[in-house]
Amino acid sequence: MAPKASILCTIALVFIFLPLTGSIQFKFPAIFNFGDSNSDTGELVGAGIASLEPPYGRSYFGTPAGRYCDGRLIIDFLMDAMDLPFLNAYLDSIGTPSFRKGCNFAAAGSTIEPPTAHAVSPFSFRVQVAHFVRFKARVLRLLAKGKKLDKYLPAEDYFRNGLYMFDIGQNDLAGAFYSKTFDQVLALIPLILTEFETGIKTLYDQGARNFWVHNTGPLGCLAQNIAKFGTDPSSLDELRCVSKHNQAAKAFNLQLHALCKKLQGQYTDSNFTYVDIYTIKSDLIANYSKFGFEQPVMVCCGYGGPPLNYDSRIGCGKTKVLNGTTMTAKACDDSSEYVNWDGIHYSEAANQYVSSQILTGKYSDPPFSDKMPFLLDLKF
Repeated sequence: MAPKASILCTIALVFIFLPLTGSIQFKFPAIFNFGDSNSDTGELVGAGIASLEPPYGRSYFGTPAGRYCDGRLIIDFLMDAMDLPFLNAYLDSIGTPSFRKGCNFAAAGSTIEPPTAHAVSPFSFRVQVAHFVRFKARVLRLLAKGKKLDKYLPAEDYFRNGLYMFDIGQNDLAGAFYSKTFDQVLALIPLILTEFETGIKTLYDQGARNFWVHNTGPLGCLAQNIAKFGTDPSSLDELRCVSKHNQAAKAFNLQLHALCKKLQGQYTDSNFTYVDIYTIKSDLIANYSKFGFEQPVMVCCGYGGPPLNYDSRIGCGKTKVLNGTTMTAKACDDSSEYVNWDGIHYSEAANQYVSSQILTGKYSDPPFSDKMPFLLDLKF
């Protein structure tokens, strides 16, 4: 069964077994997003730090659209589900984008902890929060001058009533494995989450009240990490993923979940929703054929052939001379058959599947299956 058909069947079954209640609303006037490449809609590219070339964007936008994917990201599908337009990146100043319905501060390569000298992105979580604070202050000043820019900027009450989304932490863990032992990576987690908590407090002080937190996925199942750390078969788990990376992700998620519970108790006038992305993605990789995929780990856009089709020396769409021969990392014919797009990021088809599972509400704490009517807005 193709991924799209599988998703539609999933939604149909949910509607059969869950009663719909028209009075339930799952609407937010605006979305403010923070994260890394899993939800970057053009920040790193807009900052001039990185560039994306075809075949990025080919499955939906027809051209690179600032996203590290062949098409839409999870956040794009979630925005559709809430009947909101795709989020513009904070640093995207081309074409006078509208920020009326929110703003995206996520940047590929970002970490929660302050970046190192060799970091891909300088936009750590602290910097993203600082960007938001400046964005809000600037918006309020502009709104005070009159209604000329109202259609481009969020209204003042949108900052309190909007949804604040987070998908960050993956790079903190994955990057740490290059210089630290497994035990050292685990010891780093409380420090990472202390930094995250500080950012949440700042946003709360700025008026944020609705928080939506994604945990991190199975890092050990990314081709990039398997190629680097999975050469010894004994290092792999039952899914043929790097065991230590997945264990670290689980430890991080356990503590992140506890932090969300703590914050909910501390900020009683707020709503914290913790979303278990790890379980959704792990289930997809373990049962890929059930959901219409043919390759759970092998990369669609890469170089090297089976089993991973990944070479860290040649990024997707790039051409380089290796051992005297010119090589190009090309895309597969049908990316909807692949879970992984470029060795690090999921394909649009996989993102669509993950989104459909998020929207069931059963992978969230607290669950929101009683708000299923808003699924009617989901677009394919």
